Amino acid sequence: MTDTRKSTQNAVGAPGRAADGLAARLVVERGAFRLDVTLTAAPGDVVALLGPNGAGKTTALRALAGLVPLAGGHLRLDGAELDRTPPESRPVGVVFQDYLLFPHLSALDNVAFGPRCHGASRAEARAQAAAWLERMGLAEHAAAKPRRLSGGQAQRVALARALATHPRLLLLDEPLAALDARTRLDVRAQLRRHLADFEAVAVLVTHDPLDAMVLADHLVVIEDGRVVQEGTPADIARHPRTDYIAHLVGLNLYRGQARGHAVQVDGGCVVTTTEDLTGPAFVAFAPGAVTLHRERPAGSSARNLWRCEVAGLQSHGDQIRADLTGELPLAADLTTVAAAELDLRPGATVWATVKAAQTHAYPA
Repeated sequence: MTDTRKSTQNAVGAPGRAADGLAARLVVERGAFRLDVTLTAAPGDVVALLGPNGAGKTTALRALAGLVPLAGGHLRLDGAELDRTPPESRPVGVVFQDYLLFPHLSALDNVAFGPRCHGASRAEARAQAAAWLERMGLAEHAAAKPRRLSGGQAQRVALARALATHPRLLLLDEPLAALDARTRLDVRAQLRRHLADFEAVAVLVTHDPLDAMVLADHLVVIEDGRVVQEGTPADIARHPRTDYIAHLVGLNLYRGQARGHAVQVDGGCVVTTTEDLTGPAFVAFAPGAVTLHRERPAGSSARNLWRCEVAGLQSHGDQIRADLTGELPLAADLTTVAAAELDLRPGATVWATVKAAQTHAYPA
């Protein structure tokens, strides 16, 4: 994605320019909650903010937009201080979760609203809006009011409205959350293409790890108002550092002390790995790496073996996910047929095995 964003002219003729991107430390205090998050991004970068409900993601986005005042820190965009710049004067475009299109205006006039507010004549604004709708594949819907648009079409109109002012910072608050699963798939692909052409900084808030992995170059994970991990999607997925992130990317994660190829997990259990480490470490493995047995296996080549109890069963895609407690609490994925053959049910005793080659250990 990065290479395609380095153009110096966007699709509707706004000239590109050299820029410094985003450099911010956002300190916000709201009652007992304190947000303290540092964000940096170069022009062309897409940054995704991930985190559980109440972590501070939307607060961070609103602080960038100027809708929430900073209690400390700084906010610089392209080298300019924005801390005290009113929201309407910031070179920032926002796509809200519910899009907030003006219901009495056509799609064309919704998009033209921004250029008009920035001093363009009615004819100029409508010409720019028409170009943006053409780019979004919505030219035939220019005269339609929001109530006549599908969810995916409304999302693209909202994106066009945000981009029509040529912002240096684009903020997207759960832009796909209001869409059904099929529409979400299509619109996610379209949004990826539009973000690839955006030559300034984009910051995306989402609860969906797939949205983040597909759309963003860099992930920033926030918990309790602070950054707990950041990096590329691949790095975050391979090296989760909190239970929330591990659950997000679908891994069993443990922290402990490494001694050679063994990690002594907090709580006493040992996980054997192929990595050779010393000191504080994380060890992770996928639920699909777990094999379950009703009797203790005698001839298994797996280096890891734990006695567990089935705490619960739930459908997980086309598989069954077993939540296990016991020597090592973990999640295991297996087919419906395998679950039936094992006669799995809550309270049943099972033996879980994992090959050392299917674990991954890294420094904590």
